[in-house]
Amino acid sequence: MDEYKIPKQTHIGHVHLKVSDLERSLAFYRDILGFEVTTMYGNQAAFISAGGYHHHIGLNTWHSKGLPPALTNSVGLYHTAIVYPTRRDLAAIYDRLRKAHYPMSGASDHGVSEALYLDDPDGNGVELYWDRPRDRWEYNPDGTVVMYTKALDLGNLLQELA
Repeated sequence: MDEYKIPKQTHIGHVHLKVSDLERSLAFYRDILGFEVTTMYGNQAAFISAGGYHHHIGLNTWHSKGLPPALTNSVGLYHTAIVYPTRRDLAAIYDRLRKAHYPMSGASDHGVSEALYLDDPDGNGVELYWDRPRDRWEYNPDGTVVMYTKALDLGNLLQELA
């Protein structure tokens, strides 16, 4: 088989999540994270976006209304990663989560990015992060990107807001 490489301009368009309670999910994605509702499908589904795109995230209860979260030790989505444009923007959402007393499961410096980890109300993993500029990334001798997981200094992150 010929070697095929996906076009460089390709990107993930959206993620669609099965949720148990649409209003509870909107309270998280819309009211805490700040996504805008672009379309509602009655009380069963909502499309939400950043900046007016038709949707970055779909939320629906079509097969999941009132059901418990998926098991942690099973196949399925690990997390949805949401990229913020700047470190200051990441600091602002961290401050918002902190003031809302929303629980986080982690915060990491990955070398190429800095990330906050949490779960949505249905236990779906969410990563909020910003990428460092590519000219600040480190590379191995073979050209692969150096990535690691170190603790993120959240106090230093908040200094972006000072």
